[in-house]
Amino acid sequence: MRLFTPPLAAPSSAERIRTILTAADSMTVVTDEGRTDVSRLQGAGGAERIHLHPTDDWDADPERSGDEPCPAGAQAVRATLEFTDVAPTPVRDRVRARVVLAGWLLPESAHQGPAGSRCMEFGHAMLDQGGERTSVGLPELMAAQADPLATCEAGMLTHMAADHADLVEVLLRLVKPRRLLGVRRALPLAVDRYGITLRLEHARSHEDVRLPFPSPLWEPDEAGPRIHALLDSARRRAPRSKLPE
Repeated sequence: MRLFTPPLAAPSSAERIRTILTAADSMTVVTDEGRTDVSRLQGAGGAERIHLHPTDDWDADPERSGDEPCPAGAQAVRATLEFTDVAPTPVRDRVRARVVLAGWLLPESAHQGPAGSRCMEFGHAMLDQGGERTSVGLPELMAAQADPLATCEAGMLTHMAADHADLVEVLLRLVKPRRLLGVRRALPLAVDRYGITLRLEHARSHEDVRLPFPSPLWEPDEAGPRIHALLDSARRRAPRSKLPE
């Protein structure tokens, strides 16, 4: 009899989008006039700089023609906002996910947020992650919470990769031996409330392995104890052969 193994806990698509928007320091705005790269000011993420509003009479379907009336009035601009989630560590293929928000950018006269931000009548959000695309609506997106580690994840991962590579070697004891065959290098790829993801790089390919925390964390200062719990569990296992230098 084959035992059923439940999938490891991971952020939902809506949570991933909120997390990427919160941590973003740049975006690309695409309108009929072209593409514009926008850098964030004062470290504010996309979740603070873009205020999303519902619209009742337009579904923001990207396949529709450009002839439908603008729900926000003639001064609104049809736009897509593109965000790219890049791994902070020097792994192979550093793009972890892409997010696209589609809708209408409202004119300044209709602005309802703080200075320096923009309002957008929302059509849909698209998450492209791991080769899979998921569309998320506004109610689901607004109900989701960004990961508690969204704004400190990059610092945690770069610190681990640069100053504690030995801990990555220890964490590899939690990976099934067959998955380590042919691995040339392992680096931390991501960390969220549910666990750490390592990228295992082979000569011509790579794969990601997720190591779950004993329980999800709710505050950033809980990350240290969760990581130490993983390391304690790993140290109780027999050491693996070291990866090639």
